[in-house]
Amino acid sequence: MRSSDFVPLGVLEEQILVAVLRSGDDAYGMQVRREIERVTDRELAIGAVYATLDRLEAKSLLASRRAAGDGPSRRVFSLTAVGASALAETRAMRDRLWRGIDLQLLRSLALAR
Repeated sequence: MRSSDFVPLGVLEEQILVAVLRSGDDAYGMQVRREIERVTDRELAIGAVYATLDRLEAKSLLASRRAAGDGPSRRVFSLTAVGASALAETRAMRDRLWRGIDLQLLRSLALAR
């Protein structure tokens, strides 16, 4: 991916890609949802998770396969090379954007209101 072609990921897209990475071989929809909720303390509708997983797969940022287990087969997701690049570029962009921001000052401004 050329840097001129780069479009930053949205917040939910980024969180879902990171949750897929964190979930490894167990990255099916409900597990991805649980991982995001556990780490962010944010409740997500499962429909929003599946819609985003489908959109990310359509953009070739994720790939899926059917995995048989103890119950019905599950669609398990994995990051593609394009997805890894988009995630790395988004992280680098966010890091550059936040560089030089004093987090303690920001928190004190938030408490002052």
